[in-house]
Amino acid sequence: MVHFPNPGSQSLVLTLCCAVSYKMLQLALRNVARRHVASQSTRHISTTIRRSKDPWPLPHTPEHLASTVTPSDIPPPTPIPRPNEPVEQLRARLIYQSRKRGTLESDLLLSTFARDNLARMTEAELKEYDKLFEQLLDEPDWDIYYWCTEERTPPPRWANTELLGQLRLHAKNEGKVIRKMPALS
Repeated sequence: MVHFPNPGSQSLVLTLCCAVSYKMLQLALRNVARRHVASQSTRHISTTIRRSKDPWPLPHTPEHLASTVTPSDIPPPTPIPRPNEPVEQLRARLIYQSRKRGTLESDLLLSTFARDNLARMTEAELKEYDKLFEQLLDEPDWDIYYWCTEERTPPPRWANTELLGQLRLHAKNEGKVIRKMPALS
């Protein structure tokens, strides 16, 4: 507690404190007003230059084609043996594997192909399709997509197969059908 020897000095100190506080408030408000007027009178236009590449390039662009190339020294995957698999289980597995790939482009392409073709195949055709398709399903998604859309040359083991021909015909969508993911039942 501050002790004032003279009772009049207390009111003088309070008056001075109020005057100083009032003056500081005036200066602060004046600075705010100046900044506001200055911001109203100038236009701020952003002219930033893009310094980094797009982290998600669109399909069929040269950047995406270059970034999704699979090295040629990787051996083809070996299929998993499934002896005595019932036909309905085989069909269901192929439908599921066609649908759950990883990229929407290849999922849409392969799942609509499976929906349109697997239901009418016989057991022998399904097993042949499984043999070919199982190896194809183990390939990277973007490779399958670009082989089907004929943006890249497929490796010799796929170049002349009937399955790739059917997938390419399906990918062309000559009937201009609006495709969507089939429901998993």
